[in-house]
Parts: sequence; C-alpha cells; structure tokens
Amino acid sequence: MAMFGLFGGKSDGSQAKKLAERVLNKRTQSPDRWEAIQALAKLGGAEAVAALLPRFTFYVEPSINDQEEKDMAFDGIVRAGAAGIEPILAFLKRTDSITWPVKMLERIAPEQLIERLLELLAAMDTEYERDPQKKIQVLVELEDRRDPPIAPAVARFLDDANETVRFHAASTLLGQADASQYCGAMLKRVEQEESVRVRARILDGFVQANWPVENPSAALRARLPASFSIDPKGKLLKKA
Repeated sequence: MAMFGLFGGKSDGSQAKKLAERVLNKRTQSPDRWEAIQALAKLGGAEAVAALLPRFTFYVEPSINDQEEKDMAFDGIVRAGAAGIEPILAFLKRTDSITWPVKMLERIAPEQLIERLLELLAAMDTEYERDPQKKIQVLVELEDRRDPPIAPAVARFLDDANETVRFHAASTLLGQADASQYCGAMLKRVEQEESVRVRARILDGFVQANWPVENPSAALRARLPASFSIDPKGKLLKKA
C-alpha cells in the first residue's frame, strides 16, 4: 500500500488507530509494518506516539529487521517531542521493560526522568513478588544518577524480600551524596543479611567512603565476610 493511501482524509486519530493495528501485528509482513511505522512517524502527535510504543513489546525475526523497526519507531517518537511525553509515561508504567521509554525520556525530557523513575518506585513495595524485574530495572537506572530525592526513596528497599533488589538498592544508595545519613540502616542490613554479596557491597561502600563503624555490635562482627575487619578505632578494613 502506498503511504499516501493511508491518509485518505481521515482524522489523525483514526489514521493512527488503523496504523497501530498493523504495527502491533507480529504476523504482518515486515514491509507493511515498516510502512506503517514510517507513516506514524510522519504523522506525529500523541496518538501516533501511542501507536508506535507497542512495537517495543515484541520481537520479530530476523533480528536486523526487529532493530531497524524499533530504531525507526524510536526516532519517530523522539521527533514528536513534548507531544510524546504523556504516552511515554503511560507506557513506562505498564511495560515490563523500561529500557526504551527511559531512552525516550532521556532524549525528550531528561529533566523529568529521575522524578518519573521515583514515581514508579513509590508504587512498589518490599514484599515478595514472583517477578521483581521491573523494580530491579528502576534501581539499576538510578544507580548512576545523583539527586537528593533518590536516597530516601531507595533506602526502604534495603529490606526488600529479593536479594538482587537489596543489592541494587545498596549500590544506588551508596552513590548518593547524602548516603552517610543511612549508615545505620546499612549496617543493620549487614547484621541481618544472608547474602554475602549484599554485605560485601555495603561494606565496600563504607571502606571507599572511609566511614567509621562506631560501637560495632557482635551481630555485625559475626556477619563480616572474611576479607573485612574492624580495627579498635572503628575503622573498617578490607584485605587486598
């Protein structure tokens, strides 16, 4: 179908809806799906962005076609600019993988990204869940970012039911400028933690920051991995 035939006088909304069905259909021939993505990218606006976003929820063979289609959809969404923010945020909340919407926000509205990630995190709890991958992804995204609201939002996940969540919560917290305010919480986690890598991650942070361990408890000493020790002055040491 020639691209101009997709626009036959219909409203942008109806055009986007028709094209969205083709984009979302994994069984559509690749050239047809490609043409629909091109048309939506040209159309622009919030409805077109909303129609393009589902393309990031599935994979098609061959991989080169999959990547090219996603790259084109991504470029079209970014070109939509501010009009795409609301659909992207809605997609960020419902998708299982946040990689693409995070990249989109970094391009369109980088000043909003940390706030939006923290909003996602605020809706999550620390109880057991079968698949905590989205929570882990949010924490990983925050690890290399610095902002005062991050530490208080992340600290509660030191007590998460999932070991990987606890590990990334510790890594994220340790990277923040005000992490020293949470020394007590982190040492308490070491006392209670079964995972060696979580304990080691926290203690590495203490060594790197040169934070003293005042009045270390017997429980804390008992949980020190073999490579760590505390000297009489409360300095945490790590063997080379």
